[in-house]
Amino acid sequence: MSDKQQQSSKGKTATSRDDRLKAALKANMAKRKAQARARTTGDDKKEKE
Repeated sequence: MSDKQQQSSKGKTATSRDDRLKAALKANMAKRKAQARARTTGDDKKEKE
């Protein structure tokens, strides 16, 4: 029975780790997209001047 409890706790840990990684990846991608947008709008302003 203790084996089943350990497996379920590992499963929960793996799931929470996956959730944390997904959230971190999503935040990182959003940050990179914002940086890319800022770079392109910065380039457009320089061309207009």
